Amino acid sequence: MTEAAGFALAVVMVVCSIKELHWSWPLAIASSVLYFFVFQDSQLYGEAALQIVFAVIGLWGWWQWLRPSLFKTPGPDIQRMSLRAGLLTAITALTLWPLVALLLQHLTDSDVPWWDGFVTALSLVGQYLLGRKYLETWLVWILVNGVSIGLFAYKSLWLTVLLYAIFLAMSGVGWRTWHRKMKGPV
Repeated sequence: MTEAAGFALAVVMVVCSIKELHWSWPLAIASSVLYFFVFQDSQLYGEAALQIVFAVIGLWGWWQWLRPSLFKTPGPDIQRMSLRAGLLTAITALTLWPLVALLLQHLTDSDVPWWDGFVTALSLVGQYLLGRKYLETWLVWILVNGVSIGLFAYKSLWLTVLLYAIFLAMSGVGWRTWHRKMKGPV
């Protein structure tokens, strides 16, 4: 039941993100709280902890996307990362991955600390990029979702496997949609 409710909220959340609707953020918070329990029960502690971080980041993301209406100034537009920002993002992800994995390996009974750590680290990066409306967020989510499908299949979380397969397809749609919006009318 918890997994099904989290599933439904998460699908609607990604649709809202693609459409740049600020309601994606409170939906992300609610889905994250539900998935915390799903992942904790499955010994995916990095993913469980990530859900708490997602809930907190959801507040920040919601504030970021509401800024235009709150302060009467433009909020972030969809943008591309500079080469420097891309390199910093890659370095951040490659630094976070082993740190998270080693924590999981030494502090939990996880049987998949490196895969859990990989998905957790890249999800943190992807969430930040989404909050700042970087087009490249969708590339990060394509990678995260693809790896997550295998991880959740290993844990027999079949509804969540389906969710992440949907997320994978939606990430491609998100990339195309945001890319088109950046180019503007032809």
